[in-house]
Amino acid sequence: MEVKVKEVLTKEELKDAFEVRKSVFVYEQKIPVEIELDQFEDTAKHVVGYYEGKPVVAGRMRIVDNVAKLERICVLKNYRRYGMGRIIIRKLEELAKKDNINQAKLHSQIQAVEFYKKLGYKQVSDVFMEDNIPHVVMMKSL
Repeated sequence: MEVKVKEVLTKEELKDAFEVRKSVFVYEQKIPVEIELDQFEDTAKHVVGYYEGKPVVAGRMRIVDNVAKLERICVLKNYRRYGMGRIIIRKLEELAKKDNINQAKLHSQIQAVEFYKKLGYKQVSDVFMEDNIPHVVMMKSL
């Protein structure tokens, strides 16, 4: 399965990214939409990935204290286990490097920790609750 991941540059692409995020976080994980779509949408850099023209992966990045904070990383349920998550992370890291950022950080849901470890991230916190889901902070040098 080949997915084409790109930085969001149009309103239509942003709408596609939001649809993927809502499918995963709001409908699947039951996170309220007013928490999922937040005050950082206008300032974050967004990415969206398409498979056969359909948006299937999304994520965003914000620069916080000179660190790329990767957020809202998600893959539609039927498209998981095909390496698409890895592709979206690499794209976000690439955008960070273009901004001369050399460290990335993310809040990983507990079930995704091993996935991020395979991509070079290290757990740097104890478990904490975010949106009623257990998470840990993970970091990586870019």
